[in-house]
Amino acid sequence: MTHGIPAVARRRLRVLPGNFAVCRLEPNQPPPAWVFHGGAGLYSLTHTGDELSVVCPEGDVPPSVTKVEPGWRALALTGPVPFAEVGVLASLVTPLAAAQIPVFAISTYDTDLLMLKQAHLARALEALAGRFDIAGG
Repeated sequence: MTHGIPAVARRRLRVLPGNFAVCRLEPNQPPPAWVFHGGAGLYSLTHTGDELSVVCPEGDVPPSVTKVEPGWRALALTGPVPFAEVGVLASLVTPLAAAQIPVFAISTYDTDLLMLKQAHLARALEALAGRFDIAGG
């Protein structure tokens, strides 16, 4: 146990290539067609009653989207990550919080992704290097 967080097996983090954007669309909008194309290596759509959030490569965002936060990088925790495993996300975000690095987390069935600003990438990798095997960058 480290800092009150259950220890998890040492895992591999992969720095995904390219910059990403986080966009906010209106909740009544259908999923945007510009996200769905064969070259899209990563995109995420999350809908709530209040919004539709889209995470995608920066270059995919059309100029008509006005609520967009560009400049994000993605760290992918190599999975699958079992649903019953405790402390996985905490093991990622705790060292980053201690280093004052804000994150945006996304989880899929097999993978946890951390989005962080390009300006923080080097410090984030430094903060995580002792806990994870890191590929890419």
